Amino acid sequence: MLSARSLFQEILDDDRSFRLFCSIAASGEAQGGWENGRIAALVPESLRYLAPKITRHGADEDKHGRIFHALLKKRGLEPSEVPSEADYTMLLERRGIGLAHTKLRRDETLTEHDILVYLAHSRITEQRAAGQMEMLVRYFGDHSEVGKALRIIRADEENHLAYCHEELLWLARRGHGRAIQRALRECALAEIEVYRQVSLAVMDRMGRLLGWPAPKARLLAAGIHAVYGYERLVGWRRMVGLTMPERRDPLGGPATPAPAF
Repeated sequence: MLSARSLFQEILDDDRSFRLFCSIAASGEAQGGWENGRIAALVPESLRYLAPKITRHGADEDKHGRIFHALLKKRGLEPSEVPSEADYTMLLERRGIGLAHTKLRRDETLTEHDILVYLAHSRITEQRAAGQMEMLVRYFGDHSEVGKALRIIRADEENHLAYCHEELLWLARRGHGRAIQRALRECALAEIEVYRQVSLAVMDRMGRLLGWPAPKARLLAAGIHAVYGYERLVGWRRMVGLTMPERRDPLGGPATPAPAF
């Protein structure tokens, strides 16, 4: 039976597909760590209280990258090059989503609107990450090799998502509500297209590595297109809603260590 559980089990069981999976994940997390570090350094004075939280966010992303590298090392594998068509972060930037790297490389203080854009972008991408990790933990949270790593990352992603909700709601109360809604909608619609593109590219690579028959590959591609159709029609609305989280100030304090990795 074709299911998310069986697909990930296939990827997990084969060194080549596992290497690609961990390499893509590690690359994206490392990129997020760098971006958050630069944003924290360039936060405007009016929002300086956010700098430690953004720093914590970046430290968590760096930690996740180390976790995926540690999983590779445990199997005696080296990271592989990430195919450009599967580089989620780069493809989002090319669509103009989030803060451009050219802006972050300059030592120029960001504006409040820049921070709003960063938080809206994070709210959308963290929704995706939290949903994926929730699914993986549901199926593999007790797995002897990857279970602990998945549980650590899921907890962090849930904190990141809660942080984005809380801070965007605070900015909305300061009069940025309409700008936030525009940014969220623009980012959500672009993200679901990029996610489809990346999903198709990754599944194509995995299929070639694992020798999937053509009918199976076509069925998976059809499933990805179906998810995109649903998200493009109505699913994106869930990605732009804002709700005050139960746990307040989820990124207050230092990053949680993961000494096992």
